[in-house]
Amino acid sequence: MSNALPDFVDPWRMAQARRGFAGSIALRQFSRLAGMLASTDGELNYRVDFGRDESGVTYLDVHADADLVLTCQRTLQAFALPVRIDQRLGLIREEAQEAALPEGYEPLLVADGKASIRDVIEDEMILALPLVALSPGAPLEQVALGESKVGSEVSASPFAVLGSLGKLNH
Repeated sequence: MSNALPDFVDPWRMAQARRGFAGSIALRQFSRLAGMLASTDGELNYRVDFGRDESGVTYLDVHADADLVLTCQRTLQAFALPVRIDQRLGLIREEAQEAALPEGYEPLLVADGKASIRDVIEDEMILALPLVALSPGAPLEQVALGESKVGSEVSASPFAVLGSLGKLNH
């Protein structure tokens, strides 16, 4: 297990050697993820392990956790969301190999023979984010059906006038 995370690795060579990396990375170093956060303070802890399973599939195990600060879309207040990732990625050289991956493996296309572990970790963290960030316990304003908070007066239909015109012609 190594602490230094290289920029790019040959994943098949890493799997053959059963290499692994572990450490922490400051959240501000993930440029795409940082744009989705309310604050980039803090670190992400990770462990990645390359290997080959009993059926010969080359894989990358990704384990990462961090407290990500998001903006609640209901209250517009910042809140910390603990995110934990445990994912096994099956390494493939072309898209046609995806169908042959065992159940439980997500495909990781490595077309040019090298991969950025940092980018893989960032991708997995982005995929773990909720579509709409809502802090736990944020108040949900209830409006009863048929009620309107904007105005209580009932507005007449714009076509009601046309109906009355039709009655005049008969």
